[in-house]
Amino acid sequence: MRFAIGDTDFLLDGEPHRILSGAIHYFRVHPDLWADRIRKAKLMGLNTIETYVAWNAHAPSPSSFSLEDGLNLGRFLDLVAAEGMHAIVRPGPYICAEWTNGGLPYWLFADGTVGVRRDEPGFLAAVQGYLEHLAPVLVPRQIDNGGPIVLVQVENEYGAYGSDPVYLSKLEQMHRSIGLTVPFTSVDQPMGSMLEDGSLPTLHKTGSFGSRSTERLARLRQAQPTGPLMCSEFWDGWFDSWGEHHHTTPADASASDLDDLLAAGGSVNIYMFHGGTNFGFTNGANDKGVYRPIATSYDYDAPLDEAGRPTPKFHAFRSVIERYAPVPPLPASMQPGGSGRLLPVGKSDSLEARPTPATDVAVRLDRAASLRSLLPALTEWSTHDAPPTFDALGAASGFVLYRTEVDLPSGGVLTVGEEVRDRAIVTADGLVVGVLEREHHDRAIALPPVVGTLELLVEDQGRVDYGPRIGEPKGLIGGASVDGVPLERWTASPLALDPMPEAALTILADALPTDGDVLAGPVFATGSFDLAEAGDRFLALDGFRKGVAWVNGFCLGRYWSRGPQTTLAVPGPVLRTGRNEIVVFELHAAASRTVCLRMQPDLGHTEG
Repeated sequence: MRFAIGDTDFLLDGEPHRILSGAIHYFRVHPDLWADRIRKAKLMGLNTIETYVAWNAHAPSPSSFSLEDGLNLGRFLDLVAAEGMHAIVRPGPYICAEWTNGGLPYWLFADGTVGVRRDEPGFLAAVQGYLEHLAPVLVPRQIDNGGPIVLVQVENEYGAYGSDPVYLSKLEQMHRSIGLTVPFTSVDQPMGSMLEDGSLPTLHKTGSFGSRSTERLARLRQAQPTGPLMCSEFWDGWFDSWGEHHHTTPADASASDLDDLLAAGGSVNIYMFHGGTNFGFTNGANDKGVYRPIATSYDYDAPLDEAGRPTPKFHAFRSVIERYAPVPPLPASMQPGGSGRLLPVGKSDSLEARPTPATDVAVRLDRAASLRSLLPALTEWSTHDAPPTFDALGAASGFVLYRTEVDLPSGGVLTVGEEVRDRAIVTADGLVVGVLEREHHDRAIALPPVVGTLELLVEDQGRVDYGPRIGEPKGLIGGASVDGVPLERWTASPLALDPMPEAALTILADALPTDGDVLAGPVFATGSFDLAEAGDRFLALDGFRKGVAWVNGFCLGRYWSRGPQTTLAVPGPVLRTGRNEIVVFELHAAASRTVCLRMQPDLGHTEG
């Protein structure tokens, strides 16, 4: 088959073709659930799946590149093809996506000499290597080779960042050099000169917007006088940041905007069809004067919710799409009031389609061990004259513990030279003094009298994914001093948390059960529970303040009592029939030792 861009339409084997696409990021969905999410996209009436490629997820270090398990992009694309659908791939190299560092590997900028998103030899050489790793996955899966890929996007909303046709041209040439032959696109917001600044004459320009479709398409037509009109990011919701409300958009309003877009003859990629989750430490952040880390949930108020169940927006969008294209019959389980589960082929879609009664499971975390007691299993210490960055320590994310010995019989004021990135718990001789938060522009804190060990447990809460602060290092930037005197002779270590080492889990498992109702952090706590049937659940940590949670060794991500979300998604494939284990790392304190596995999520209050 052949796919091309004609004078007025996309052409599939020479015939006009409308792209009806939905975004599913394979790296935000458990791999055992990929097929389920893809099939549900087809049931909504879509014919294409779009995904970014997260470079930094595949390349945790310069010498490694993984395409296994949840990063098996080839398998994901094969599942798309198995549903008879097409694929749009957006390798970046920059993707934004509210993903840590916008998808760019932290190690790329560790020595400070490599440019960011520009015509710089070190950056372009690394991008070339990245694309060469992707070539065996993408090239044979192009439509003209019998695969599902019909479009590839070069860069991502570059017009909002810069205007460098030389850089874009070199990127385009790199994509072609690895054997990609399908049409190439760019995407930008139809505002100002972004569409022109972020593209080339050889890239088909598409737009990103979520409302005022007719007006946006008119501006897009000015920038792209010929060929099909496409909104390749139709924003049907929005992401959440910690401490803000849960963002939603009315289903009827989004459906109306989608109708306007399709009525104008446009093609679309719905961003997102299914948002998924920022598992582990993968969330990004924004910093436009105030640092705002992205929440763990990436539900996005999408047609398919975080647990893969159809929402009112699913049905509203499906009703719009069926006016313009045929849609498959909808199983009873996917209709309003249904369970949202797809049943095995041949199984009756009647009683099984009904939701199962909600059964919440309370779990007491009866064993606990302090962070200090687990440090031998979590750390590899190194010595430094000044506090090193996370990047210098080879830490992509998570936590680094900094230590130095001080002689301050009268106390003093601890000051971080430039910036805390991103949050530091300050401890003097084992007693917590306070917290320094980048979000509040904190740099100084008063210390009590201390002759002994000063510790700072620093958390990277998410690398900035948008704007000029992409690629910045993490840690205690600019060193630290007390009353103006620099502190020297530091030891530092990242904490090994994703995954947690077996030695640490053994220490925790061997801890004696206790009867207390509270936890004093930083502390790890664990408990077990039994399930008669495994399925998607949501972990509620009422009474806990801030930390990280794991189920059966799988890192669910961060929780924070400031919200908006109060539950963490637990994918069904992570759970098992019979005995299961929960581990929680609480940074501060918990008013309860009981957590709860719920059937329903709580993503927090909405605006108004």
